[in-house]
Amino acid sequence: MEKRFEGKVALVTGAASGMGKLLCRCFAEEGAMVAFVDIDEKGLAAAICGVENALPVVCDVRDFKQVEKCVKTVVEAFGTIDYLVNMAGGSEERILNSPREFCDQPIEVLDWGLDVNLRAQIYFDHEVTRVMREHRTGVIVHIGSQSGIVGTANATYGTAKSGAMVGLTRSMAIYGAKYGFRSVSVAPGPVLTRTNMANMPTLLGRAAEPREVVDLILYLCSDKAAFITGECVVIDGGRQLLR
Repeated sequence: MEKRFEGKVALVTGAASGMGKLLCRCFAEEGAMVAFVDIDEKGLAAAICGVENALPVVCDVRDFKQVEKCVKTVVEAFGTIDYLVNMAGGSEERILNSPREFCDQPIEVLDWGLDVNLRAQIYFDHEVTRVMREHRTGVIVHIGSQSGIVGTANATYGTAKSGAMVGLTRSMAIYGAKYGFRSVSVAPGPVLTRTNMANMPTLLGRAAEPREVVDLILYLCSDKAAFITGECVVIDGGRQLLR
């Protein structure tokens, strides 16, 4: 196997399960030292099982002090951070079991959505760009959503995962250019991390396999994507073309 990330350091949030866990394992297989970051301590313990050069870091991404400590812990352990992938996120309606219309949602639910899906990515960008500025290299990957780009009645999720994410990605690209680091975002459509995703229509007639999204992220982090920055790459099987 090609070792594209030999000797590099990756920090991935939302790493205890799903695509975050898979991404971490793929980074490690290709030679990277990997910080698995998640609020789920037990999930992290299982996720790093059998992975060399893995560092589990328990962190509530909504808490800036914990984010500060997390980044410091990773730098102390590995010396730097070459790749930051902000995988942590999700629909507050689903995760908090609050399927209400926007104006009926408790403000605490909306706050949770903004904190996890947007504020947390800004927090990690804030801390990791300091490291990348010093070492003059790196890649930041933000995770958006195809549903945010085309619009959704879930206003908080749609805002955090669309316009705000594009703006953050471009801002970090502009800031990072003079210091040698890049910023990109990935906007997936339905992915088979949950069974009901298979029922969401796409132009290609199926949902994505998790590895397809992970492979795109790995490519964007690799040297072969060295001329890509400030862009949002949609991977949705043509779902937005059905609207």
